[in-house]
Amino acid sequence: MEEKQLARSHRLLFNNRRTGTVSGVTDVISFDIAEILLETEQGMLTIKGSDLHVNRLTLEKGEVDIEGRIDSMAYSEVTDFQKAGTSLLGRLFK
Repeated sequence: MEEKQLARSHRLLFNNRRTGTVSGVTDVISFDIAEILLETEQGMLTIKGSDLHVNRLTLEKGEVDIEGRIDSMAYSEVTDFQKAGTSLLGRLFK
């Protein structure tokens, strides 16, 4: 019960598909100019686009600022991602 009370609020705020802020981020799994993968309080969030940049990352506050052309956002369960066996090292040495 206490864990749920300590959970951060998760919020997405994007302006004109060019800039945005995501709160409630617990971990940044990966990011490059085409895709950003975040672990949030509500599950895994995949943001796809072009020329994507992470301008500010504050994991203590759970906030990420993103810039670039944002084409899509999709959620998946954290357990689904872990079952796929795609750790950061696994993807690097593919």
